[in-house]
Amino acid sequence: MDDRADNRTTPESSQSATRFLLDDGGVPTATAEIHDWLSRNGVEQQLEVTRVPFSAMDRWAFQPDDGRLAHESGRFFSIEGLHVRTNFGWRRDWTQPIIVQPEIGFLGLLVKEFDGVLHVLVQAKAEPGNINAVQLSPTLQATRSNYTGVHRGSKVRFIEYFNGTRPSRILVDVLQSEQGAWFLRKRNRNMVVEVFDDLPEHPNFRWLTVAQLRAMLHHDNVVNMDLRTVLACIPTAVEPGRTDEVLARLPGDSFQARLLHSFIGAGTSVHNMNSLLSWISDVRTTREFVQRNRPLPDIERSGWIRGDDGIEHEEKKYFTVFGVTVTTSDREVNSWMQPLLSPANSGLLALLVKDIGGTLHALVQPRTEAGGMDVAELAPTVHCQPDNYADAPPELRPAYLDYVLNVPRSRIRYDAWHSEEGGRFYRNENRYMLIEVPSDFDADDAPDHRWMTFDQITCLLGHSHYVNIQLRSIVACASAVYTRSDG
Repeated sequence: MDDRADNRTTPESSQSATRFLLDDGGVPTATAEIHDWLSRNGVEQQLEVTRVPFSAMDRWAFQPDDGRLAHESGRFFSIEGLHVRTNFGWRRDWTQPIIVQPEIGFLGLLVKEFDGVLHVLVQAKAEPGNINAVQLSPTLQATRSNYTGVHRGSKVRFIEYFNGTRPSRILVDVLQSEQGAWFLRKRNRNMVVEVFDDLPEHPNFRWLTVAQLRAMLHHDNVVNMDLRTVLACIPTAVEPGRTDEVLARLPGDSFQARLLHSFIGAGTSVHNMNSLLSWISDVRTTREFVQRNRPLPDIERSGWIRGDDGIEHEEKKYFTVFGVTVTTSDREVNSWMQPLLSPANSGLLALLVKDIGGTLHALVQPRTEAGGMDVAELAPTVHCQPDNYADAPPELRPAYLDYVLNVPRSRIRYDAWHSEEGGRFYRNENRYMLIEVPSDFDADDAPDHRWMTFDQITCLLGHSHYVNIQLRSIVACASAVYTRSDG
């Protein structure tokens, strides 16, 4: 049997997972104090971002051979052309700009027990594209160009605990994808590492309990994308004999308790893991998906306009790319220039959940995106920019979009706005929703979707190329729903 079908972790990892579920230590969430800390860091880091023409970007230029926009070092990332052909979806042949960043970076979270309570070390990090400038980020958030010193700046803090230089205990270590619509086959190494050293204090870093961190996911644009994806990768399997202890934390008939029940694998699933893996493999086999790198000027054949002030689509849809100059008082380097990608409008990422046979299931879809690594990854039920479909006929609108847009408030179990990665995207804000549908909700009219328990989704998160960044974010947000945060 394929070892990927085993949706249970090792005894050691399930023991660690149980600590993440239980060890909030009754500590109050202190959200106001965390907001104050972020605000102070925003003032102290003095981030300023100014849009500039491409011709004014120092050390960046359009290359003479294929027109790509690249750094003179050949590192960091570039903006290139990509042609895509597929046999699935409403658009089946197009060319677009894409971010090419072949390096694999670190997204790492350090954890440590204090007085028997598990804490995580988060960073107040300023990024040029961030809403609110400074957001909570992982302990380590660095590209290979950054941590190898291509920028000729200061050393990246705490890298030694993730590259094996300092003793530590690895709890999570998996390569995960980033936004396939805008990155070409981009991956980062998501890690959670337990340390036993006394770490040096720094004003930009702070220890939070797991409950405190998850509580911040109820606030708009506070927890950045990189921290959300790492949180999602933390396994939720429970040590044998402790299931009742974990479930006893919440009232048995509450949505929170039923959600936790689904996360820890205490119920029965509609589809077993082997059948789900077979479904994913079948999609990847039958969907045609061909990517071809193209010279950047070729994008003009698909309605893209390339000028000195930016790259945008003639219909004002999708996204634009433009240059910025950035200054800040507290990064590895204090000033630089770079391109940023700015979506034309906000996205909607909604996950429908339903009680089936006493166990909550989530309705997911295999989504194919221009820059994807392996044809398709699992995505939320609804994953789109609704404004792009404002005038589309019903047959071209995403499945369940209209249901989500008109759902009664009483059905919404989670609703918040979160930013995407501020190092590459400018003020990219999406609405994340968790919606419980009634028992008579019929999903048979969308054959490209499947019901999965949260335990099955988190099982796949232990492997690469199964769950996309947006679904990982919703999984992290769902953990905030079942986590007790009232102290």
